[in-house]
Amino acid sequence: MAVYKIFPEKSATLFSYYPTTNTGLDEIIEVSTFESLQSTNEVSRGIIKFPTSEITDVINNEVSGSPFSASLKLYLADATSLPLNYTLYSYALSGSWDKGTGRLGDVPVVSDGASWKYRNQNSGSQWFVGSIVLGPSFPIGTTGSYNDTFGGGLWFTGSGASQSFNAATSKDINMDVSNTVRRWYSGSFSNEGFIIKHEPSLEFTTASKFELKFFSNTTHTIYPPCLEIKWNDSIYSPGSLNIVTSSYYAAVINNNKGEYQQDSVQRFRVVVRDLYPPLAFRTTLSYANTKALPSSSYWSIKDLDTEETIVDYDTNNTKISCDASSNYFDVYMNGLEPERYYKLLVKSVLADGETVVMDKDYIFKVVR
Repeated sequence: MAVYKIFPEKSATLFSYYPTTNTGLDEIIEVSTFESLQSTNEVSRGIIKFPTSEITDVINNEVSGSPFSASLKLYLADATSLPLNYTLYSYALSGSWDKGTGRLGDVPVVSDGASWKYRNQNSGSQWFVGSIVLGPSFPIGTTGSYNDTFGGGLWFTGSGASQSFNAATSKDINMDVSNTVRRWYSGSFSNEGFIIKHEPSLEFTTASKFELKFFSNTTHTIYPPCLEIKWNDSIYSPGSLNIVTSSYYAAVINNNKGEYQQDSVQRFRVVVRDLYPPLAFRTTLSYANTKALPSSSYWSIKDLDTEETIVDYDTNNTKISCDASSNYFDVYMNGLEPERYYKLLVKSVLADGETVVMDKDYIFKVVR
């Protein structure tokens, strides 16, 4: 029932056509294949890094030994000449790199930090070196690919993840990178971030030319990239509470304060009762008899203004818990953009298979 979002500490785009240009302050990460004015085949690749300390802290102190999944998420800003089908790949970068202070359109060109050729131009450190005759020299367990200029990143060969797209799918990146995050955590290799690129058969060829632009960590929009870590720590123990068996029930979130600090964690309580309690002789009010939602109940969050789903129903990781008092679920506010309003929704699948969604404008705001 837990979703924790980690935001990047730096990002940049590596352009083969501009081998020494730094883009560390650009609001866009570009993953494209294109033809230059000189009719040469060129590519761009995105690099992005999330803080090691935060990844370690979440796994040690929040996940606490439970199985978890990790997804790399980037949101599309613009696209040009998209084919019907394509695949993007991510790999764990090998070796440190510097963010830099440049933008693609800077005049004169800013040549510090990471670029196609350099991982850090200030120190003169390149992604990899070699000779024209013998080719590049890659450290053991790593590789890279290039055209005329050595560079374009260096990554671990056993760290690949991919996501395929077609005409019907969303063009946002939502890629399962659990294997890489686990290897960072175990120390198999150090966390230097991800490189995001096209499949090798498309790069530096005339097979397909198209541009993909995603919002970077310096975006001024509500769509920064994130590393989303999910795990199931739900506990379903309703005790003496009866479980609702029909859709004739009322459910309320009775402890929504309406405003929460960005770094807080809120436990929302969902109190359930019969909508039409059966007639019976009793000394207590029938409407006061609390019941429980079924174990197949889940929560979701939408942005109130855009109606976009920020946290979707997940049958494993947004399961709603239950104790002897009521149902409940925890929300980590750090994964939500501050100074915005959000809406909570609850979905339950009853024993007969009927699905009931609770959408009663339970709204809250995240503040700095």
